[in-house]
Amino acid sequence: MDRITNKKRDLKSMNDNGTLLSVRDLSTHFFTEEGVVKAVQDVGFSIKRGRTFALVGESGCGKTVTALSIMRLVPAPQGRIAGGEIVLEGKNLLELSERRMREVRGHKIAMIFQEHRSSLNPVHTVGSQIAEAVKLHQKRSSREAWTDAVEMLRNAGIADAAERAREYPHQFSGGMCQRVMIAMAVSCEPALLIADEPTTALDVTIQGRILDLLDELQRENGMSILLITHDLGIVAQRADDVAVMYASRIVESADSQRLFAKPLHPYTQGLWESLPRLGFSGRRLRTIPGVVPEPLRFPAGCKFHPRCPKGRSDRRCQSIEPELREVEAGRCVACWHARGYESTL
Repeated sequence: MDRITNKKRDLKSMNDNGTLLSVRDLSTHFFTEEGVVKAVQDVGFSIKRGRTFALVGESGCGKTVTALSIMRLVPAPQGRIAGGEIVLEGKNLLELSERRMREVRGHKIAMIFQEHRSSLNPVHTVGSQIAEAVKLHQKRSSREAWTDAVEMLRNAGIADAAERAREYPHQFSGGMCQRVMIAMAVSCEPALLIADEPTTALDVTIQGRILDLLDELQRENGMSILLITHDLGIVAQRADDVAVMYASRIVESADSQRLFAKPLHPYTQGLWESLPRLGFSGRRLRTIPGVVPEPLRFPAGCKFHPRCPKGRSDRRCQSIEPELREVEAGRCVACWHARGYESTL
């Protein structure tokens, strides 16, 4: 029986709907010569144990900066977490020393970066890179760590793992490099895996295999997943809970079933209506006009109003930014026109 099977978490206790991670009022800024870029503003959400939480939005919305903030990897000195809390298993990560935070990374939280090939060191074999992570966080000998690395590659679906562990990243395809990154990320059995656009630049067949692999590893390890993506199709199939992000803020959140059954925010509606569906009869796909505004040039009021059919003609939308409010149990939205929003004021 392999190491993963021997070390499976008690899934019954992991699926008790307890909260693993809470992000509260998180704000992350970048200080540039042109001004302060408020990449993330007052973001808050919770991830439950053993569940997949998706953070969705177009490029430039602040999804990756949110993930880097959780890992405390925001590039300094330009970048800075300006406020909020990131609470993992009762501990605020923003209060930890850098030494203690290094112990959290990899062991408690692991991240699969969007640029999977460039995240691997080209001058070291893939096996040695995984083994190094195991030695660092699992306190195992070099021999044990190498055995674990080979096993993780095998569990990630890489054939002839013992031989391929001695090869270098340039000898792997894009899909195989992504599997190596997944193997490295889960090698220390983290409680939370952050997957930042894990299927970017991969063909559709490989995308499905990568996502199936993440599902399988989640079932075996009982870990939670923070899935960062712009693809609502993937989210509809894979996520338990969803937060939709636009221009540095979360504008809607709910469990995936309710969110996709009836999205409340015009931005979520636009994303959903832009997806192709079975039975497509030649009708043009709907698109959201315009682009995500640059952080230094955010519009006044609701940031989505220049692209919103209702906001373009509503002075309140143009002057007052709506807060994210709970309109029903477990469902939040930030829109003056959303059903039930007025009753929360």
